[in-house]
Amino acid sequence: MLAERAPEDVQLLPVDVEDQPDQYLVLVATRLIRCIDETASRIRLWPHESGLPEMADQYASVRDMRIDKARVSGARVFRCEGWVGPLIVSEEIKDALEHLGATGTRFEEV
Repeated sequence: MLAERAPEDVQLLPVDVEDQPDQYLVLVATRLIRCIDETASRIRLWPHESGLPEMADQYASVRDMRIDKARVSGARVFRCEGWVGPLIVSEEIKDALEHLGATGTRFEEV
């Protein structure tokens, strides 16, 4: 379903799982978009004095994340540049996953 609805945004890699006869796929989100709305989200940046100069001014935490939808450009599946924890999906993809009965998912509007 993801490959059909978001072919530009995902890559599916087949993997074998020991002692499992079923086919498994690893989802790779191929889009990384700088889209976190820093004024609407609660963000904390790594300070210059942290002892980690390579991390200075990078996101240390992002809470109540909101994205700037104008920067997304129609992407249906992506990760946010600088904060790659959550996988962001469009409402169309969310609805399709729910319709399929996908398990292990949690959706939160951003």
